[in-house]
Amino acid sequence: MSKKIPKVFANEVNTDGNNKNVFYSKSNEQDSNIKDENVIFDNKTGKNISQKINDIFNSSSYVYKADVIIKLKDKTVTKRVVGKNNAYLITMENELIPITDILDIKKK
Repeated sequence: MSKKIPKVFANEVNTDGNNKNVFYSKSNEQDSNIKDENVIFDNKTGKNISQKINDIFNSSSYVYKADVIIKLKDKTVTKRVVGKNNAYLITMENELIPITDILDIKKK
């Protein structure tokens, strides 16, 4: 009893160039930030802006307010932030700073 197993349809596996479609390398090291789909990554720390903001608010020294230096698209400011929502940082003076405008943020 020799039964032949029916052939199953299988796509041809082509391994040429698969890594070229997935791999991305930054060639210009002058700019330390990579912008990718509205998220700005800092190559020095490996964190994006939201992670840096969360680190500030989740730190053990943060109770109600934090003095930070914010580098925006057009200027650098020192503010005392008291909160945040999805789109804005809220300062002590009740000022809203758009998170999308922030290039870098660090504790003072």
